[in-house]
Amino acid sequence: MPVQLNECPVEVVISSLSGRWKIPIYRYLYNNNQPVRYSALLRHLPSISKKVLTEQLRELERDGIVERKSYPEPRPKVEYTLTSTGRSMIGFLDKISEWGMKHMLSQKEAQKS
Repeated sequence: MPVQLNECPVEVVISSLSGRWKIPIYRYLYNNNQPVRYSALLRHLPSISKKVLTEQLRELERDGIVERKSYPEPRPKVEYTLTSTGRSMIGFLDKISEWGMKHMLSQKEAQKS
């Protein structure tokens, strides 16, 4: 019987973070530590399209990482924040970053030899 997606905890994590822009969005929201407007995300990620930003935010929201709050005003206002689940991922991402740095350094050392 084939393995179904999301039966493995690692697959759940990879699925939640897959996408070119999810980690930069996550880091920006984490570092701001306050609600962030959609337009601020667009300014922070100038090479992302509106369509892709919207898609990535929807996926992060669906996965419980990001919370979206909209305000019914004449000019719609939408803000995004990390959920408590999203905030709990920072230690995990820091560990991945540490591993990545060690791996990149070992690759450089291997190329020198």
